[in-house]
Amino acid sequence: MNPNPSPSRTCGFRLSWFDAVILLLGAVLSWWFISQSFPLGWIVPVALGHFFLFCNVFLVWRRLEFLWAVAFVLNVGTHLAFGTLDWLSPMLFQLPVTALVIMRQIRSPWYHGIFAERLNPGLKEYLADRL
Repeated sequence: MNPNPSPSRTCGFRLSWFDAVILLLGAVLSWWFISQSFPLGWIVPVALGHFFLFCNVFLVWRRLEFLWAVAFVLNVGTHLAFGTLDWLSPMLFQLPVTALVIMRQIRSPWYHGIFAERLNPGLKEYLADRL
């Protein structure tokens, strides 16, 4: 008998109290940066929005989240090196990375995010811990 049974797997959108607190604190910080006319204030809502998408909506693997974060840091760093402080140019480069991460996650047999019942034909095997 296993003294520490694994928690049952679930699928779909999820939101915890901790996530809600992080979103609220991030929104306050974003508002403060924008009210102070901080030129890089857009980074907080972008990172926060992707945190929400990756952790609550699409339930992206951590390694894909990490790869997205590395691409984001390199992207913003490159734009800063060329003197670009606005949000549009970095986001035009980052949105394809975001789309690739989400599409990679959705196409995996382990996908269990939003609409997984429709998008993942192997969802029952994932939920039954057979993958």
